[in-house]
Amino acid sequence: MTEETYTYSMEAPVEDAPATVVSLVPSITESMFDLNLGSRLIGRTEYCIYPEGKVDSIPTIGGTKNPDIQRIIGMNPALVMANFEENRKQDVEALQAAGIPVWVTFPRTIQETFNFLWSIMSLFDETTMVARIRLIEQVYDRILNLTEAREEERGLAKVFVPIWYEMLESSDDAPSKPDSYLMTANKDTYLHDVLYTCGAENVFAHRERQFPLQADLGEAASLTSDNPRVQGRDTRYPRITLAEVEAAQPDVILLPSEPFQFTEQHISIFKKLDVPAAKHDRIHLVDGSLLTWHGTRVAYALDQLPTLFRLG
Repeated sequence: MTEETYTYSMEAPVEDAPATVVSLVPSITESMFDLNLGSRLIGRTEYCIYPEGKVDSIPTIGGTKNPDIQRIIGMNPALVMANFEENRKQDVEALQAAGIPVWVTFPRTIQETFNFLWSIMSLFDETTMVARIRLIEQVYDRILNLTEAREEERGLAKVFVPIWYEMLESSDDAPSKPDSYLMTANKDTYLHDVLYTCGAENVFAHRERQFPLQADLGEAASLTSDNPRVQGRDTRYPRITLAEVEAAQPDVILLPSEPFQFTEQHISIFKKLDVPAAKHDRIHLVDGSLLTWHGTRVAYALDQLPTLFRLG
């Protein structure tokens, strides 16, 4: 999907408060409940599992990438809430073609997330959680100020966060090729902003994804930006090797539970690297939603992540 063909907005495509809503985004489903709007939801994805217990009575309509479009159309919701990254262009367009308004969102910073939450409360004219959101904003301001002061005084902890791990087929003809690659996020992502706010320097902030894969892995020349195979493609999630991670020398490595589920088994892979994170036992399994879920879950990220980046 590309920004040129798939539009998103901070403003809802409807003016009146929707009485019935289908959410195609787990973080939005949780946020709707946290903003006292859960009663408006008539459909959710199978990945919308929070708040636990409260979502159980809401029918599921498939996954984020494969929702049951005809079933959603049959529900005739007043609004469908989607996300530019998580949901497919063709699904959004199919719903719109059926006359259903779809609000496609795309917060890429914590501040944009707050703006989105305020937009939701404004659309639904629901103000009972205004004080809570203001409190979270105050916590955000305080933590960001501490991060900026620490960065100026002594620098921030260098942190690496993979979001995917892929094994490659081995070849006797090229034994020197990497046997796996990782995917991470650069500075133009929500994950990066969460890391920085909480006191971390993203070691791959300025690394852009190259095409084809062999170029990302250092085995071939990268296609130029004017190549038709590259134009419009997302470069924010580069694919890297363990050798690049070692060269980046991260102080901390976070292994999230999603979108790829890292486990204790994967910790051993990173412990073999000659990096400060391995030497000082700073390789942590973390809840991936803290890093990638824009919405009210930002409150949990601000509470839990900063302590992982304090080195002394």
